[in-house]
Amino acid sequence: MQRDFQEIIAENLARVRGRIDDAARAAGRDPNEVTLLGVTKYVEPDVAMLLFDAGLADLAESRPQQLWRKADSFGDLPVRWHMVGHMQRNKVRRSAPLISVLHSLDSPRLAVALNSIMAEESRRLPALIEVNISGDERKHGFMPDDVEPLLSDLAELPHLEIRGLMAMAALEGGPDRARHDFAALRRLRERLRRNCPPGLAMDELSMGMSGDFAEAIAEGATIVRIGTALFEGVR
Repeated sequence: MQRDFQEIIAENLARVRGRIDDAARAAGRDPNEVTLLGVTKYVEPDVAMLLFDAGLADLAESRPQQLWRKADSFGDLPVRWHMVGHMQRNKVRRSAPLISVLHSLDSPRLAVALNSIMAEESRRLPALIEVNISGDERKHGFMPDDVEPLLSDLAELPHLEIRGLMAMAALEGGPDRARHDFAALRRLRERLRRNCPPGLAMDELSMGMSGDFAEAIAEGATIVRIGTALFEGVR
């Protein structure tokens, strides 16, 4: 069964990578501009390990406790762990040292807490500002108009490396609504680039999941966060 699951995940990974390539080319983009991030929040550590064994080293969790558990299971393997979910400040000290990129910077107080912990670690943490681009009250993130006033404060935190924006499309509305939301995030990124303080970058757009990553790539996604499509036939 373990061997069968490995084959299924390898096939899923190849299929998803092919779809990413097709979406990028259809948008007139280089497929190498898009990073695939494997979201492992729905699977056990041994199944997540099969994805790493299939050749995907950028893995993501949405809950700190699951990040801790999987990072412990992987030991010293060269995984780049990404955090894509909300992080309470009381989870920062244990979580931040494990993270390669934080996709969900969603409050000034979290930014200050992360900067403090990273100062103790003597390193900078790459981070993306989470934007509630759909206006859904159930989601975390800054409202679009609140991001630009935040940038000058973030520029004063030397142990955070702001690289861009992250968002999720509306839960309802289908592909058309998803593309609308992704386009809105891209336009916000372009506006912020014109007034971005020194030391901050707006290069990354983390947007698109299993059901809408083609629309995200069409609107400029540089990172797509895929979970379900990578584990079809396994869970």
